[in-house]
Amino acid sequence: MPARNAASSRLTLWLALAVLVVVLDQLSKVLIMATLPYGAVHYVTACFDIVHAHNPGAAFSFLAHAGGWQRWFFVALAFAAATLIGWLLKRHGQQTLFAFALSFILGGALGNVIDRLVHGFVVDFIQVHWGAAYFPAFNLADSAITLGAILLVVDELRRVKKS
Repeated sequence: MPARNAASSRLTLWLALAVLVVVLDQLSKVLIMATLPYGAVHYVTACFDIVHAHNPGAAFSFLAHAGGWQRWFFVALAFAAATLIGWLLKRHGQQTLFAFALSFILGGALGNVIDRLVHGFVVDFIQVHWGAAYFPAFNLADSAITLGAILLVVDELRRVKKS
């Protein structure tokens, strides 16, 4: 029974981390929507601005003009991914880096799915650029997904190196 309790408390920890990512993501988006008009740009540094943008598509506005079906496709995809990630966290919660990465991906996916369900689009507000070259606007959920993906690669490279 102690092993089951340890696994359960690890799962709770990883899910709590995912919830923290969702809360921070949603709070940041509420703040942007309340303080910056849609389309506005607030200069921060020579290569970083705060913007208020809407993205009905996926990463880099992929399928942004697909006619609306993509909203429900991405919601379904996020729920399928969340189910798989929950199962992986339950089975492999003792693998710290792996579980940390999955928790960030889960939190980011759910943060963006909340936007899709509530607004029909994802709120983006981080704009990075170099001169006239602009990277597409993104948000904290996107950052968490990206960090989680990078950590998955690092975890796998460490695993390969050990064997």
